[in-house]
Amino acid sequence: MRLDPPAAAPKRVLFVANGNGEDSMAAEIVRRLPEGFAPEAYPVVGDGRAYDGLCPIVGPRANVPSEGWRHAKGSVARDLRGGMLMGVPPAVRFLKRRRGAQDKVVAVGDMVVPVLCLLAGLKIDIYLDVFKSGHSHRYSAAEKWVLGRVARKTFNRDDMLAASLRRVGMDAVSAGNVMLDTVPRGSYDMASRRAHPFAVTLMPGSREWTGDSLGLQVAALERLPKDLVPDVFLALAGGLDPARLAKETGLAFAPPETGAPGDAGTLSGTGLVLHLARGVAGNLIEGSDLVLSQAGTGTQQALGLGKPVITFDRAGNRRKRMRDEQALMGEARRLMPEDADAVAAEMARLLRDPVLRARLGEIGKQRLGGPGTIPAVIAELRK
Repeated sequence: MRLDPPAAAPKRVLFVANGNGEDSMAAEIVRRLPEGFAPEAYPVVGDGRAYDGLCPIVGPRANVPSEGWRHAKGSVARDLRGGMLMGVPPAVRFLKRRRGAQDKVVAVGDMVVPVLCLLAGLKIDIYLDVFKSGHSHRYSAAEKWVLGRVARKTFNRDDMLAASLRRVGMDAVSAGNVMLDTVPRGSYDMASRRAHPFAVTLMPGSREWTGDSLGLQVAALERLPKDLVPDVFLALAGGLDPARLAKETGLAFAPPETGAPGDAGTLSGTGLVLHLARGVAGNLIEGSDLVLSQAGTGTQQALGLGKPVITFDRAGNRRKRMRDEQALMGEARRLMPEDADAVAAEMARLLRDPVLRARLGEIGKQRLGGPGTIPAVIAELRK
Protein backbone atom coordinates (compact mmCIF):
# COMPACT_ATOMS: atom_id res chain seq x y z
CA MET A 1 0.00 0.00 0.00
CA ARG A 2 1.39 3.36 -1.02
CA LEU A 3 1.27 6.08 1.61
CA ASP A 4 0.81 9.69 0.58
CA PRO A 5 3.55 12.01 1.84
CA PRO A 6 2.51 14.03 4.89
CA ALA A 7 1.18 17.50 4.18
CA ALA A 8 3.69 20.28 4.72
CA ALA A 9 3.22 22.17 7.95
CA PRO A 10 1.89 25.71 7.48
CA LYS A 11 4.48 28.47 7.54
CA ARG A 12 4.18 30.37 10.82
CA VAL A 13 4.37 34.16 10.42
CA LEU A 14 4.33 36.75 13.20
CA PHE A 15 3.17 40.23 12.16
CA VAL A 16 4.26 43.03 14.50
CA ALA A 17 2.80 46.53 14.02
CA ASN A 18 2.63 49.68 16.15
CA GLY A 19 -0.46 51.78 15.51
CA ASN A 20 -3.98 51.57 14.15
CA GLY A 21 -3.00 52.47 10.59
CA GLU A 22 -0.11 50.02 10.65
CA ASP A 23 -2.45 47.31 11.95
CA SER A 24 -4.80 47.89 9.02
CA MET A 25 -1.94 47.41 6.54
CA ALA A 26 -0.64 44.28 8.25
CA ALA A 27 -4.19 42.93 8.42
CA GLU A 28 -4.59 43.38 4.67
CA ILE A 29 -1.44 41.32 4.08
CA VAL A 30 -2.87 38.63 6.38
CA ARG A 31 -6.18 38.73 4.52
CA ARG A 32 -4.46 38.12 1.18
CA LEU A 33 -2.17 35.30 2.31
CA PRO A 34 -2.72 32.09 0.35
CA GLU A 35 -3.19 28.71 1.98
CA GLY A 36 -0.15 27.30 3.70
CA PHE A 37 0.40 30.12 6.20
CA ALA A 38 -0.42 30.33 9.90
CA PRO A 39 -0.30 34.04 10.75
CA GLU A 40 -0.43 35.66 14.18
CA ALA A 41 -0.56 39.38 14.90
CA TYR A 42 1.11 41.35 17.67
CA PRO A 43 -0.33 44.89 17.80
CA VAL A 44 2.16 46.72 20.02
CA VAL A 45 -0.23 49.65 20.55
CA GLY A 46 -4.02 49.48 20.81
CA ASP A 47 -6.51 46.64 20.68
CA GLY A 48 -5.75 45.29 17.21
CA ARG A 49 -9.34 45.37 15.98
CA ALA A 50 -8.08 45.29 12.39
CA TYR A 51 -7.24 41.60 12.82
CA ASP A 52 -10.70 40.55 14.03
CA GLY A 53 -11.75 37.42 12.18
CA LEU A 54 -8.41 37.15 10.36
CA CYS A 55 -5.88 35.62 12.75
CA PRO A 56 -5.03 35.16 16.44
CA ILE A 57 -3.81 38.23 18.34
CA VAL A 58 -0.89 37.66 20.68
CA GLY A 59 1.31 39.58 23.10
CA PRO A 60 0.88 42.40 25.63
CA ARG A 61 -0.54 45.63 24.30
CA ALA A 62 0.14 49.19 25.37
CA ASN A 63 -2.65 51.74 25.34
CA VAL A 64 -1.33 55.25 24.82
CA PRO A 65 -3.31 58.46 24.24
CA SER A 66 -2.01 59.02 20.70
CA GLU A 67 -2.69 55.46 19.45
CA GLY A 68 0.50 55.95 17.46
CA TRP A 69 -0.67 59.22 15.82
CA ARG A 70 2.21 61.70 15.69
CA HIS A 71 0.67 64.75 13.97
CA ALA A 72 -0.33 66.56 17.16
CA LYS A 73 2.05 68.69 19.19
CA GLY A 74 3.07 67.07 22.46
CA SER A 75 1.88 63.59 21.43
CA VAL A 76 5.13 61.97 22.58
CA ALA A 77 5.01 63.81 25.92
CA ARG A 78 1.37 62.77 26.47
CA ASP A 79 2.23 59.18 25.65
CA LEU A 80 5.14 59.26 28.09
CA ARG A 81 2.84 60.59 30.81
CA GLY A 82 0.33 57.93 29.80
CA GLY A 83 2.80 55.13 30.50
CA MET A 84 4.40 54.52 27.08
CA LEU A 85 7.77 53.53 28.57
CA MET A 86 6.07 51.08 30.92
CA GLY A 87 4.97 49.15 27.84
CA VAL A 88 8.53 48.57 26.60
CA PRO A 89 9.70 45.85 29.06
CA PRO A 90 6.61 43.62 28.52
CA ALA A 91 6.96 44.02 24.74
CA VAL A 92 10.65 43.10 24.80
CA ARG A 93 10.02 40.11 27.08
CA PHE A 94 7.30 38.84 24.77
CA LEU A 95 9.44 39.25 21.65
CA LYS A 96 12.31 37.42 23.35
CA ARG A 97 10.00 34.47 23.99
CA ARG A 98 9.10 34.47 20.28
CA ARG A 99 12.66 33.80 19.13
CA GLY A 100 12.50 30.57 17.14
CA ALA A 101 8.72 30.27 17.59
CA GLN A 102 7.83 31.17 13.98
CA ASP A 103 9.27 30.80 10.50
CA LYS A 104 9.04 34.48 9.54
CA VAL A 105 8.67 37.84 11.30
CA VAL A 106 7.10 40.79 9.47
CA ALA A 107 7.31 44.26 11.03
CA VAL A 108 5.04 47.07 9.84
CA GLY A 109 5.35 50.70 10.91
CA ASP A 110 8.02 53.18 11.94
CA MET A 111 11.29 52.50 13.78
CA VAL A 112 9.61 51.48 17.04
CA VAL A 113 9.25 47.82 16.06
CA PRO A 114 12.84 47.40 14.79
CA VAL A 115 14.15 48.91 18.04
CA LEU A 116 11.98 46.58 20.15
CA CYS A 117 13.09 43.58 18.11
CA LEU A 118 16.74 44.61 18.41
CA LEU A 119 16.40 44.82 22.19
CA ALA A 120 14.77 41.38 22.19
CA GLY A 121 17.32 39.78 19.87
CA LEU A 122 14.56 38.87 17.40
CA LYS A 123 15.45 39.10 13.71
CA ILE A 124 12.93 40.72 11.35
CA ASP A 125 12.64 38.91 8.02
CA ILE A 126 10.62 41.67 6.32
CA TYR A 127 10.45 45.25 7.55
CA LEU A 128 7.73 47.27 5.83
CA ASP A 129 8.47 50.94 6.49
CA VAL A 130 5.27 52.92 5.96
CA PHE A 131 6.52 56.21 7.39
CA LYS A 132 9.75 57.45 5.83
CA SER A 133 10.30 58.73 2.30
CA GLY A 134 13.22 59.70 0.09
CA HIS A 135 11.51 63.08 -0.34
CA SER A 136 11.51 63.77 3.41
CA HIS A 137 12.30 62.27 6.80
CA ARG A 138 15.13 60.01 5.68
CA TYR A 139 16.98 57.53 7.88
CA SER A 140 19.49 58.82 10.40
CA ALA A 141 22.82 57.05 10.88
CA ALA A 142 21.49 55.50 14.10
CA GLU A 143 18.38 54.18 12.35
CA LYS A 144 20.49 52.63 9.59
CA TRP A 145 22.61 50.99 12.29
CA VAL A 146 19.49 49.47 13.90
CA LEU A 147 18.08 48.19 10.61
CA GLY A 148 21.43 46.76 9.57
CA ARG A 149 21.44 44.58 12.69
CA VAL A 150 17.83 43.50 12.88
CA ALA A 151 16.17 43.53 9.42
CA ARG A 152 16.99 40.98 6.73
CA LYS A 153 14.99 42.79 4.03
CA THR A 154 13.35 46.22 3.99
CA PHE A 155 10.48 47.36 1.78
CA ASN A 156 10.42 51.14 1.34
CA ARG A 157 7.77 53.18 -0.38
CA ASP A 158 10.17 54.80 -2.84
CA ASP A 159 13.45 53.74 -4.38
CA MET A 160 15.30 56.86 -3.23
CA LEU A 161 14.93 55.67 0.35
CA ALA A 162 15.69 52.04 -0.50
CA ALA A 163 18.83 53.12 -2.35
CA SER A 164 20.11 54.88 0.77
CA LEU A 165 20.02 51.52 2.58
CA ARG A 166 21.52 49.58 -0.32
CA ARG A 167 24.47 51.97 -0.35
CA VAL A 168 25.42 50.76 3.12
CA GLY A 169 25.02 47.10 2.24
CA MET A 170 21.43 46.37 3.20
CA ASP A 171 18.82 44.43 1.22
CA ALA A 172 16.19 47.11 0.50
CA VAL A 173 13.66 47.45 -2.32
CA SER A 174 10.62 49.47 -3.29
CA ALA A 175 7.63 47.73 -4.85
CA GLY A 176 5.17 50.62 -4.47
CA ASN A 177 3.27 52.31 -1.68
CA VAL A 178 1.41 49.89 0.59
CA MET A 179 -1.21 52.58 1.28
CA LEU A 180 -2.28 52.28 -2.35
CA ASP A 181 -2.64 48.50 -1.90
CA THR A 182 -5.13 49.07 0.89
CA VAL A 183 -7.54 51.57 -0.71
CA PRO A 184 -11.04 50.31 0.22
CA ARG A 185 -13.34 49.75 -2.73
CA GLY A 186 -16.71 48.13 -3.17
CA SER A 187 -20.01 48.32 -5.00
CA TYR A 188 -21.36 51.85 -4.55
CA ASP A 189 -23.69 53.70 -6.92
CA MET A 190 -22.20 57.18 -6.91
CA ALA A 191 -23.78 58.18 -10.23
CA SER A 192 -27.36 57.90 -8.93
CA ARG A 193 -26.51 60.45 -6.24
CA ARG A 194 -25.06 63.01 -8.64
CA ALA A 195 -26.96 66.21 -9.50
CA HIS A 196 -24.20 68.81 -10.06
CA PRO A 197 -21.24 69.19 -12.44
CA PHE A 198 -18.68 68.76 -9.65
CA ALA A 199 -18.16 66.22 -6.89
CA VAL A 200 -16.10 66.58 -3.72
CA THR A 201 -15.24 63.88 -1.20
CA LEU A 202 -14.76 64.74 2.48
CA MET A 203 -12.41 62.74 4.68
CA PRO A 204 -12.58 64.33 8.15
CA GLY A 205 -10.47 61.60 9.77
CA SER A 206 -11.19 59.41 12.76
CA ARG A 207 -9.67 61.24 15.75
CA GLU A 208 -11.29 63.11 18.63
CA TRP A 209 -11.44 66.32 16.57
CA THR A 210 -13.26 64.72 13.62
CA GLY A 211 -16.47 66.63 14.32
CA ASP A 212 -14.63 69.96 14.37
CA SER A 213 -12.83 69.06 11.14
CA LEU A 214 -16.08 68.17 9.40
CA GLY A 215 -17.69 71.36 10.67
CA LEU A 216 -14.99 73.48 9.05
CA GLN A 217 -15.15 71.49 5.80
CA VAL A 218 -18.93 72.01 5.66
CA ALA A 219 -18.53 75.72 6.44
CA ALA A 220 -16.12 76.01 3.50
CA LEU A 221 -18.56 74.26 1.17
CA GLU A 222 -21.32 76.65 2.26
CA ARG A 223 -19.16 79.58 1.11
CA LEU A 224 -18.80 78.37 -2.48
CA PRO A 225 -20.55 80.34 -5.26
CA LYS A 226 -23.78 78.69 -6.43
CA ASP A 227 -22.31 77.64 -9.77
CA LEU A 228 -19.59 75.67 -7.98
CA VAL A 229 -21.71 73.89 -5.36
CA PRO A 230 -20.75 70.20 -5.75
CA ASP A 231 -22.26 66.88 -4.91
CA VAL A 232 -20.70 66.03 -1.56
CA PHE A 233 -19.67 62.57 -0.39
CA LEU A 234 -18.22 61.67 2.99
CA ALA A 235 -15.97 58.64 3.46
CA LEU A 236 -16.71 57.29 6.94
CA ALA A 237 -13.58 55.88 8.56
CA GLY A 238 -13.55 52.76 10.69
CA GLY A 239 -16.25 52.71 13.34
CA LEU A 240 -17.07 56.42 13.03
CA ASP A 241 -20.69 56.94 14.12
CA PRO A 242 -22.66 59.27 11.81
CA ALA A 243 -25.08 60.07 14.64
CA ARG A 244 -22.12 61.40 16.62
CA LEU A 245 -21.06 63.55 13.66
CA ALA A 246 -24.59 64.92 13.40
CA LYS A 247 -24.54 65.87 17.08
CA GLU A 248 -21.11 67.51 16.83
CA THR A 249 -21.87 69.49 13.66
CA GLY A 250 -25.55 70.33 14.06
CA LEU A 251 -26.40 68.51 10.83
CA ALA A 252 -29.37 66.16 10.55
CA PHE A 253 -28.61 62.46 10.11
CA ALA A 254 -30.89 60.26 8.02
CA PRO A 255 -30.06 56.54 8.04
CA PRO A 256 -29.94 54.66 4.73
CA GLU A 257 -33.35 53.88 3.27
CA THR A 258 -32.16 50.68 1.58
CA GLY A 259 -29.47 48.11 2.13
CA ALA A 260 -27.50 49.31 -0.89
CA PRO A 261 -23.78 48.46 -0.64
CA GLY A 262 -21.68 51.15 1.00
CA ASP A 263 -24.63 53.43 1.75
CA ALA A 264 -24.46 54.88 5.27
CA GLY A 265 -27.22 57.50 4.98
CA THR A 266 -26.95 61.28 4.73
CA LEU A 267 -26.14 64.36 6.77
CA SER A 268 -27.93 67.50 5.72
CA GLY A 269 -28.38 71.13 6.64
CA THR A 270 -27.99 74.70 5.32
CA GLY A 271 -28.67 73.58 1.77
CA LEU A 272 -26.07 70.81 1.63
CA VAL A 273 -26.57 67.04 1.52
CA LEU A 274 -23.60 64.87 2.46
CA HIS A 275 -23.87 61.33 1.10
CA LEU A 276 -22.25 59.03 3.66
CA ALA A 277 -20.47 55.88 2.55
CA ARG A 278 -18.42 53.26 4.35
CA GLY A 279 -15.78 50.92 2.95
CA VAL A 280 -15.73 52.52 -0.51
CA ALA A 281 -13.30 55.42 -0.16
CA GLY A 282 -11.59 54.43 -3.41
CA ASN A 283 -14.87 54.72 -5.31
CA LEU A 284 -15.53 58.16 -3.83
CA ILE A 285 -12.03 59.48 -4.51
CA GLU A 286 -11.97 58.29 -8.11
CA GLY A 287 -15.43 59.73 -8.76
CA SER A 288 -14.61 63.18 -7.34
CA ASP A 289 -12.90 66.26 -8.71
CA LEU A 290 -11.01 66.94 -5.49
CA VAL A 291 -10.82 65.82 -1.87
CA LEU A 292 -10.98 67.72 1.42
CA SER A 293 -9.04 65.55 3.86
CA GLN A 294 -7.85 65.62 7.45
CA ALA A 295 -7.14 61.87 7.38
CA GLY A 296 -3.54 60.66 7.38
CA THR A 297 -3.80 57.52 5.26
CA GLY A 298 -6.79 58.83 3.28
CA THR A 299 -4.86 61.90 2.16
CA GLN A 300 -2.04 59.80 0.78
CA GLN A 301 -4.45 57.42 -0.91
CA ALA A 302 -6.30 60.30 -2.60
CA LEU A 303 -3.04 61.83 -3.84
CA GLY A 304 -1.82 58.46 -5.10
CA LEU A 305 -5.08 58.03 -7.02
CA GLY A 306 -4.45 61.34 -8.77
CA LYS A 307 -6.77 63.75 -6.97
CA PRO A 308 -5.66 67.08 -5.50
CA VAL A 309 -6.27 67.32 -1.76
CA ILE A 310 -7.05 70.36 0.37
CA THR A 311 -6.01 70.06 4.02
CA PHE A 312 -6.22 72.74 6.67
CA ASP A 313 -3.36 73.02 9.11
CA ARG A 314 -4.69 72.56 12.65
CA ALA A 315 -3.13 74.76 15.32
CA GLY A 316 -2.20 71.65 17.30
CA ASN A 317 -0.20 70.02 14.51
CA ARG A 318 3.54 69.41 14.91
CA ARG A 319 5.42 71.80 12.62
CA LYS A 320 8.15 69.33 11.68
CA ARG A 321 5.63 66.61 10.82
CA MET A 322 3.72 68.99 8.57
CA ARG A 323 6.93 70.14 6.84
CA ASP A 324 7.98 66.54 6.25
CA GLU A 325 4.59 65.66 4.81
CA GLN A 326 4.57 68.69 2.54
CA ALA A 327 8.05 67.83 1.27
CA LEU A 328 6.66 64.44 0.27
CA MET A 329 3.32 65.54 -1.17
CA GLY A 330 4.45 68.74 -2.85
CA GLU A 331 1.94 70.97 -4.60
CA ALA A 332 -0.60 68.15 -4.86
CA ARG A 333 -1.70 68.74 -1.27
CA ARG A 334 -2.93 72.29 -0.76
CA LEU A 335 -2.14 73.13 2.85
CA MET A 336 -4.41 75.94 4.01
CA PRO A 337 -4.92 77.88 7.25
CA GLU A 338 -7.57 76.56 9.63
CA ASP A 339 -10.10 78.96 8.14
CA ALA A 340 -13.28 78.20 6.18
CA ASP A 341 -12.88 81.23 3.89
CA ALA A 342 -9.35 80.19 2.92
CA VAL A 343 -10.41 76.60 2.25
CA ALA A 344 -13.41 77.78 0.20
CA ALA A 345 -11.26 80.11 -1.90
CA GLU A 346 -8.80 77.32 -2.74
CA MET A 347 -11.64 74.93 -3.49
CA ALA A 348 -13.20 77.44 -5.89
CA ARG A 349 -9.86 78.00 -7.61
CA LEU A 350 -9.35 74.29 -8.21
CA LEU A 351 -12.92 73.60 -9.31
CA ARG A 352 -12.67 76.39 -11.90
CA ASP A 353 -9.37 75.11 -13.34
CA PRO A 354 -9.43 71.54 -14.72
CA VAL A 355 -5.91 71.91 -16.14
CA LEU A 356 -4.54 72.76 -12.70
CA ARG A 357 -6.43 69.85 -11.13
CA ALA A 358 -4.95 67.46 -13.69
CA ARG A 359 -1.41 68.78 -13.15
CA LEU A 360 -1.70 68.47 -9.38
CA GLY A 361 -3.16 64.99 -9.79
CA GLU A 362 -0.11 63.86 -11.76
CA ILE A 363 2.21 65.30 -9.13
CA GLY A 364 0.35 63.35 -6.43
CA LYS A 365 0.60 60.07 -8.34
CA GLN A 366 4.31 60.59 -8.98
CA ARG A 367 5.09 61.53 -5.37
CA LEU A 368 3.04 58.84 -3.62
CA GLY A 369 3.65 55.94 -5.99
CA GLY A 370 1.32 53.12 -6.90
CA PRO A 371 0.26 49.75 -5.49
CA GLY A 372 2.31 46.57 -5.57
CA THR A 373 3.89 46.20 -2.13
CA ILE A 374 1.55 43.58 -0.68
CA PRO A 375 1.96 41.11 -3.59
CA ALA A 376 5.73 41.61 -3.35
CA VAL A 377 5.73 40.96 0.41
CA ILE A 378 3.65 37.80 -0.03
CA ALA A 379 5.99 36.59 -2.78
CA GLU A 380 8.92 37.12 -0.40
CA LEU A 381 7.14 35.17 2.35
CA ARG A 382 6.59 32.24 0.00
CA LYS A 383 10.32 31.80 -0.65
